[in-house]
Amino acid sequence: MFTGIVQGVGKIIQIIDKDKLRSFKIELPKHLMQNLQIGASIANDGCCLTLTGFGDNWVLFDIMQETLSITTLGDKKVGDYINIERSAKYGDEVGGHIMSGHVACTAKITQIIKTETNCTMVIEIPSLFQKYILYKGFIGIDGASLTIGKINDNQFSIHLIPETLAITTLKDKKEGDKVNIEIDSQTQAIVDTVERVMAMKEGKLD
Repeated sequence: MFTGIVQGVGKIIQIIDKDKLRSFKIELPKHLMQNLQIGASIANDGCCLTLTGFGDNWVLFDIMQETLSITTLGDKKVGDYINIERSAKYGDEVGGHIMSGHVACTAKITQIIKTETNCTMVIEIPSLFQKYILYKGFIGIDGASLTIGKINDNQFSIHLIPETLAITTLKDKKEGDKVNIEIDSQTQAIVDTVERVMAMKEGKLD
């Protein structure tokens, strides 16, 4: 379980390709290396990965082909940076919203508008997931818990304060870049339930 509060940024220092498997060796800030154990779950750009090895200042993850194909991790190169969040502990403050680390899809940044005090990004999401995008609802963008702003068809905006930009990789994004999307599980459950009930009322389901 994660909260969508990015705790730091890691740098990919090695990529090892194997048969239908890719390993990332990532350099982490010192504060994220404390009390690590093999098998721990750590979010990488919002994608929950299992820790398979670590050293003094690095961690290792094995990534299956399926994960590489449906997330932005398949496009990463040595030298790229990744948002990192260690798994939440019971009793910790939840500053964002409850997230599973299961990426639903990727989405494209179509517009970035920056001012002195904030940054607005417009993001185009695949039509299959458009129904889960609700004004003032939650969404996970590269592992960061954010509030959905204005919606226009299959595009929506997010507003980033300087603090979010300072501690995440979102400050380096450009128009046309893709980001990992995690749909809020409660929103998805409600929307799917309503659809099912409406279909039953209309006699479309047995």
